[in-house]
Order: sequence, then C-alpha cells, then structure tokens
Amino acid sequence: MAGKISIVGIGPGNILEMTPKARTMIDSADVIVGYKVYIELIAEITSGKRIFSSGMRQEVKRAQIAIDMAQQNLNVAVISSGDAGIYGMAGLILEMILDLPENLQPKFEIAAGISALNSAAAILGAPIMHDFAVISLSDWMTPYEVIKKRVALAAEGDFVIALYNPKSKSRVTYIEDVQKILLNFRADSTPVGIVINAGRNNEKKIISTLKDFTSEEINMFTLVLIGNSKTFVKSNFMITPRGYNY
Repeated sequence: MAGKISIVGIGPGNILEMTPKARTMIDSADVIVGYKVYIELIAEITSGKRIFSSGMRQEVKRAQIAIDMAQQNLNVAVISSGDAGIYGMAGLILEMILDLPENLQPKFEIAAGISALNSAAAILGAPIMHDFAVISLSDWMTPYEVIKKRVALAAEGDFVIALYNPKSKSRVTYIEDVQKILLNFRADSTPVGIVINAGRNNEKKIISTLKDFTSEEINMFTLVLIGNSKTFVKSNFMITPRGYNY
C-alpha cells in the first residue's frame, strides 16, 4: 500500500511559524484534509491540490476520509492548527488506523507544530518558564465537573495555567467559574495574559490581573495564560522566573 497520511500541525496560523517538515508534508500531499478555518489559513500554499474541508465536530468524518484516500494510494495531509497532538487530529487518526487489520493500515507520519500556547507565550514574554498545566474549557467531550477539578488541582499546585477554548456563545460563564476557583488559591493581582488570534491577522495582546481579566475580550480564538505565585509583569511583559541567580 503506497498511500500515506501525514498528520500535520500547521502552527498558530502564520506560514512563517510553520515548521519546514510540516511545509514539506503539505507540499508533497495529493490531498489536504482539515477544518475549513485551518484550510483557509494555508490557502496560499495549497493551490492545485484536492481539498476536503468541513466544519466543527466533523473530526471523525475527516479522519475516515483521509484513511479511505490513503487506502487508494493517495498521499494525504490532515492538518490541525498548532500541534496536531495538542487538541488536534493525531490521536483520533492513530486510534482509527491502529484499529484496522494490519494489512489495511495506511502508513502515517506526524509532524510537530508550534502550538498556540508557544506562540502566545512568546507574545506575552516568558510566562511558562516553569511548570505549567494546559486545560481546555470545552465540555464537548470532557464533563464540566472534571474540568473544574483539574483547574482547582492545578491552582493548588501553583502551576502556571494555560486555558484553551476559554469562552464560546454556549459557554459564557465558564471562564468566570474558573476565575472564582483560582481566587481561592491566588492573589487578586496575579498576572493574566490574554492573546487573541496568536500568529494570525488581528493579533491582540492584553495583560490583566486575576481579579479583572474576565472583563476583557475573550473568545474561542483566545489563549489565556494565568501566572503562578511568582509570575510578575515588567514593561508590559509577563515573566515567570525559573529561579536563576544573577
């Protein structure tokens, strides 16, 4: 079987932040499969290729189409924003491929990508220089009680906390619930960084505090970084010290 699936993290959205390996995989693919918003982000480098795009919550369908095409001896690139292994398509595709009989399993390769977390951290300064936790506030596949427990435990452990999917039209109050949980463990003045559209057009950076950050613009294109007890702000940059003496 000559077909192959390349599972590609395209980075946060700017072609300059795509790794050379990811670009090579996309260039060599016959077919590009992905969420329509991500397909649009890389339109300038996919001219002439077959494209299959679909909307939110169509991940299983996209994965199955990619597998079917690879079984037809096509080279398929399945794209995710950021890193395909962080809230992306890598896990689902591997599960589906490895559940097939061995003789029907297409070849696959995964390309790491620059995540929204990495991009947002660079924009904000150096907020994740020490231990950190990454939590999605989407309860589509994770019960909300589990999400709140994870937030509380990360707060108790004094981790810097990165929040993905912090607010949507159907989850308006979750970010405020998280704020209340965190205020049980951290000072009102704890720095909070907000980056909207990291690495994309209309990128926006905001530095606020744990007390006030929920009044800022926050949506599904936002990455929220909440500092730990040592994080500070200087010259509009967040820094979480590693502990070096100088």
